[in-house]
Amino acid sequence: MLEVENLTSRYGRAQILHDISLTVGETEVVALLGRKGAGKSTTMKSLMGIVRHKAGRIRYDGQDIIDRSSHVTCRAEIGYVPEGRRIFSGLTVEENLEVGRRDKRADTPEWTLEHLFVLFPNLRERRRNLGKHLSGGEQQMLTIARTLMGNPKLVLLDEPSEGIAPVIVEQMATVIAELKREGLSVLISEQNLHFARLVSDRAYIIEKGALRYDDSFADLDHHPEVSQKYLAV
Repeated sequence: MLEVENLTSRYGRAQILHDISLTVGETEVVALLGRKGAGKSTTMKSLMGIVRHKAGRIRYDGQDIIDRSSHVTCRAEIGYVPEGRRIFSGLTVEENLEVGRRDKRADTPEWTLEHLFVLFPNLRERRRNLGKHLSGGEQQMLTIARTLMGNPKLVLLDEPSEGIAPVIVEQMATVIAELKREGLSVLISEQNLHFARLVSDRAYIIEKGALRYDDSFADLDHHPEVSQKYLAV
C-alpha cells in the first residue's frame, strides 16, 4: 500500500530525516515510535508533501507520489490526521464532518454520518455542539471522523493519543481496530508504547531523524534495551 525508500527531508538548510525506509501493507496498522522531536511528525508531513523532500521515493498503491503537492496527495485516497486536533471550533460536530465529505471512491468503504456515529458514540451525543465545547479527546475523535468522511484507504495518524484521557485512549484503540476490519491501512506516529502495542501489527522506531528499529512488538519485548535507549523518557 505504502512504500517509502531512503526518504531525506529538510527544513531550510537543516536535514531532519535521514534515509527513512518503511512500508505499510494492505489492512495493516504500523506504528512509528519515538520521543518528542525524533522526526515522527516530519515523516508524516513529508509523506503528505507538506515538508519538501531532498531525496528518496514514496510510492502509494504502486504510484510514485513524492513530487505531488499535499492537496493532490489527499485526493489520492490518503487521509491525514495532524497533531493538534485541528477542528473548526465555531462549527458543530455535524458541520465539521460535512466539511470533510467526499464522494465514495471505488474499493473504499463509504463513511456516512450514521456509520461514524456508531464508531464514535460520543460524537452522536454531541452532534449539535460546537467544536470548542468538546473535550480534548472528543476533538481528537472529531478530527479522525472528519478525515474518514473523505473515504480514504490509507490513514496517517499523528500522535492520536497525546494529551487525552486514558478512557478515550482505550476507545481510540477500538476505533483503529475497526478501521482495520473495514479494510483500511493505518500508519500511526506515537510516543505511547502501550497504545501502539494495542493497535499495531509491527513497529518502527525513529531517533534523530533516522530509523533505529523495524520489527514486531514481540521482538521488541525480547530487546528491552532498545526501548530503554530510544523510547524511555
